[in-house]
Amino acid sequence: MARPDDTTSLAESHGGMPVRTGAGDFDFLIGEWRVRHRRLEERLTGSTEWDEFGGTTTARKILGGNGNMDENRIDLPNDPYLAVTLRLFDPEKGRWFIYWVDSRMPEALDPPMVGGFDDGRGVFYADDTFRGRSIRVRFLWSSSSATACRWEQAFSPDGGESWETNWIMEFTRV
Repeated sequence: MARPDDTTSLAESHGGMPVRTGAGDFDFLIGEWRVRHRRLEERLTGSTEWDEFGGTTTARKILGGNGNMDENRIDLPNDPYLAVTLRLFDPEKGRWFIYWVDSRMPEALDPPMVGGFDDGRGVFYADDTFRGRSIRVRFLWSSSSATACRWEQAFSPDGGESWETNWIMEFTRV
């Protein structure tokens, strides 16, 4: 399966099926949330031990609705931090670009995650590095109701052949 990037359309990445995506795709996330985090203690090592901790997220629309951002408090044990997610929708390409920056390294802006929604499920990809190793990153977004949604992050060390889910966020509306 092709991956969404600058040369492949999102529809092509989903087997040529039309993708229903638009500037309102993240409307479910707008507002205030309590977040339950689960994060693998060690990534890409075969670890099965998870850390669990809390946090909050506040999301709002920007750029006349063609984008949104959220501010996050992540209560990581012994290392709490603040972070911002910036999501920008390109109506010509029908894709979202998601950027992340956090207070631990304010000079570093992660490569954008690129993708969109199909049948209410958001799938986003980027190429990145982890501990000096090239990886593929995948985000999955889903919303089960007006008061709950879920985000998952997975890494692939083999170009997307296999995936290790390493961070799960379960959101409950405040």
